[in-house]
Amino acid sequence: MEQRKILMLVGDYGEDLEIYFAYQSLLMLGFQVHAGCPNRKPGDKIKTAVHDFRDGDQTYLETRGHDFELNVDLEGLDPTTYEGLVIPGGRAPEYLRLHHKVVDLVRHFVSHNKPIVAVCHGIQLLAAAGGIENRQLTCYPACRFEVTQSKGIYNDLKADEAIVDGNIVTSPAWPGHPAAFREFIKLLRVKITHE
Repeated sequence: MEQRKILMLVGDYGEDLEIYFAYQSLLMLGFQVHAGCPNRKPGDKIKTAVHDFRDGDQTYLETRGHDFELNVDLEGLDPTTYEGLVIPGGRAPEYLRLHHKVVDLVRHFVSHNKPIVAVCHGIQLLAAAGGIENRQLTCYPACRFEVTQSKGIYNDLKADEAIVDGNIVTSPAWPGHPAAFREFIKLLRVKITHE
């Protein structure tokens, strides 16, 4: 049986935990996870960022994270061979949405009703691709206007929560990984049992 494939769209200064958690968790579940970035080739590395809050700060603190090695070339990639899409947050979605190829890839998953999980600023790619009208969504609070301007329905959830609307799972930030990926793997028809 051929290994099931997931596509992950990443870029420089994407959120470290959102990239590594998704990648390693899905590998652990037996998926082949392809992580790609426009204008980069397999073996190239992107720089990640760690985002955290400190008491008294009005926004998050960003520090340099790990390097993350890419393993797929987005140029010529056939999205029909993938079952699901992961869109981590951080700063990468801000500029990834400027690449037509990336937006077209996201549109494929939306229009074909394939499972998608977007965390934090990942909503920026979904908004750029369209197809989120009347969808119940969440994201990092500073991105909520992109949801509402795209005619989506913003839900103000706690950072450790997630919401599902059809094929799309969203969460405000990395503390929501357990909730978001629990729902994402359900959409992928993965069942985990404990003996």
